[in-house]
Amino acid sequence: MESTLVALAGTTIAVMGTLLAPVLSQRLLSRAQSDQFERQERAADAQWAREQRVAERDKQRECYVAANAGYRRYRVELMNHLWRVHKGEVTPEARASLDAARHAMHATFAEAQMVASDAVLAELDAMAVSLAHAYDRVMRLEEADTSPEEVFEEIRVMLLRANDQWIGMRGVMRADLGVEPGPAGP
Repeated sequence: MESTLVALAGTTIAVMGTLLAPVLSQRLLSRAQSDQFERQERAADAQWAREQRVAERDKQRECYVAANAGYRRYRVELMNHLWRVHKGEVTPEARASLDAARHAMHATFAEAQMVASDAVLAELDAMAVSLAHAYDRVMRLEEADTSPEEVFEEIRVMLLRANDQWIGMRGVMRADLGVEPGPAGP
């Protein structure tokens, strides 16, 4: 009887092992697949986050390039217009060119306000104020009947200082993008 019990117990264990093996195997496989899926999901999330950061940085770079070019063009057009006023050679085309540069600068400034860092935005604000002040002075000089040499010279110096301010603004933009400092000149 004892050998029968041993045989019965052995058979029971063998049958249970045979019946439980696929269940346990499936459970272990399911757990391994679940872990692998979670790892893949985390990797995909990390990749998506990296791609988002790169896309945001690219958008910021494009915005800074546009703002940099817009501000520079506006400052150059102001300087050109100042010289035309000084020489008495203001034409409707020249005025339109100045207005186009001014509007382009305002458009790039508006875009930059949405993506620029606080440091860059402070520089853009300061530069916009300087250029607005210079624009006001140039327009007043244009409307005047005479062109006093000292007023012309004050505005010219103001625009030259705006160039130095522009160089500083460009440096802050480059630093914000993580780019090494560039040349000091325009």
